[in-house]
Amino acid sequence: MRILLVEDEKKMASFIERGLKEEHYAVDVAQDGETGIFFAENNLYDLIILDIMLPSKDGLSICKEIRSKMMDVPILLLTARGSVKDKVLGLNSGADDYLTKPFEFEELLARIQALLRRKRMDKSTLLKVADLELDQLTHRVTRGGNEILLTSKEYALLEYLMLHANQVVTRTMISEHVWNEHFDTFTNVIDVYINYLRNKIEAGFRRPLIHTVRGTGYLLKEKDG
Repeated sequence: MRILLVEDEKKMASFIERGLKEEHYAVDVAQDGETGIFFAENNLYDLIILDIMLPSKDGLSICKEIRSKMMDVPILLLTARGSVKDKVLGLNSGADDYLTKPFEFEELLARIQALLRRKRMDKSTLLKVADLELDQLTHRVTRGGNEILLTSKEYALLEYLMLHANQVVTRTMISEHVWNEHFDTFTNVIDVYINYLRNKIEAGFRRPLIHTVRGTGYLLKEKDG
């Protein structure tokens, strides 16, 4: 899952980004309001974490702008102001939840998971291709009933492939959703991580699931051909 974090405090942004990546989320970071709204309008996110006090454009204005454009993405507001009036103002601007600084990362994570769960209430969080299964809430991956341990980046890559099962995904698509805005698609990092995944989810199994589409990208499907 891909999250946009709009936070101008560098230490806070780094703290949140690091923690989310350890939990297998792909994270884009914007440090001012204008960049934040640009990212939100030009990328697909599963959730947006938005500080209220931002340079160039404040978080409440961004929230209103996102909702005015009918963008149905959960928004979690962060702020140092915790009065009831401030919370009501934030929620009335279109936010789904509100967290007052300072906070424990565990609480932030719980709120994120609750918002994502609410968004997916009508959908299963279990992705399945053949005997390969990935639970988006618990981040547990199994094949043939056997648990597979993945790094954060390997998990994010596999989740993206499974969300687009039976579709060809290009290296550019992968770089935008699994890495970050500045990733160089001409490097071989994606190919390296594809090989890491293959070694973990295909070793010992007769049926390969990840297929290379030469000159384009990759395809995750049950059968080749």
